[in-house]
Amino acid sequence: MKIVILGKTGFIGQNLYARLVKDGYTVVGCSRSTGVDILNYNQFRDFIAKEDPTVIYNVACHVGSMRYVSEHAADVISDNLQMSINLYRAVKELNPDIKIIQPLANCGYPGDSSIQCEENWLAGDVHESVFSFGNSKRCMYYVSKCYSDQYGINTVNLLFPNTYGPGDSIDPNHTHAINGMIIRMLEAKRSGDRQFVVWGTGKPVREWAYIDDFIEALVGGLKLDNIIHPINVGQQRGYSISESARLIKEEMGFNGEIIFDTNHQDGDPIKIMSRQRFDVFFASFEWYDHRQGLANTIKYYEGVL
Repeated sequence: MKIVILGKTGFIGQNLYARLVKDGYTVVGCSRSTGVDILNYNQFRDFIAKEDPTVIYNVACHVGSMRYVSEHAADVISDNLQMSINLYRAVKELNPDIKIIQPLANCGYPGDSSIQCEENWLAGDVHESVFSFGNSKRCMYYVSKCYSDQYGINTVNLLFPNTYGPGDSIDPNHTHAINGMIIRMLEAKRSGDRQFVVWGTGKPVREWAYIDDFIEALVGGLKLDNIIHPINVGQQRGYSISESARLIKEEMGFNGEIIFDTNHQDGDPIKIMSRQRFDVFFASFEWYDHRQGLANTIKYYEGVL
């Protein structure tokens, strides 16, 4: 089996590459920084033709903070949709037997979701705060379904909550939410600030996936076939933003006060993922301890910032 990872130099891609190599797979990665721009169809097609993979992991993504995806809405949805179309077009033209495994994001659920169940995934509008990114992930599902229906292309779609962990960007505007909070609180601690500002009310509840769990589920996708309607990768366990800030404060040893800037929008009130289908497909999955995951992430950023 030969595996290609799209977006190999990103947060998810780096960790996935390391895990697959460790497991003994033949793995090739690409990204714009390695000279392969997925938005350039001819260049991308030539790369896939040369490597001739059995499996393609599509973890390439144009994403950022909630503010970023609002301010760059057109670029975010255009780039993500174009990359998806180029991927499926290339697979269709070169080898329709290639399996595609890709993570989708739970921000693609309706904005009024509470417990997010797969059967209700498309049952309402994406929240306005993540309109561009959430809908780009829905579009990836639509593309995969259409290419499955017409050309029989095998896709495994997995729906993930927001991830966190060591190895992500050091820019809080481009990193994942928990990592961004850790970066900003670490800067506040080092500056001797008496307060740490949380963007929004702190009330929204979010489910988080530690990077090791994210990668474990992606690797598990190798054993699955034709999962077009996605499977949640979730524990059905959430933490409010204020609770997450408190846990980070305790693990980091920050002595300042946590305050809330309500000029920033909150996003969805609750995002917790039903685990009913996940437990069927991943019956023996063991989740990483959340608090230890936070401690690992804090230690990473203490070392790189």
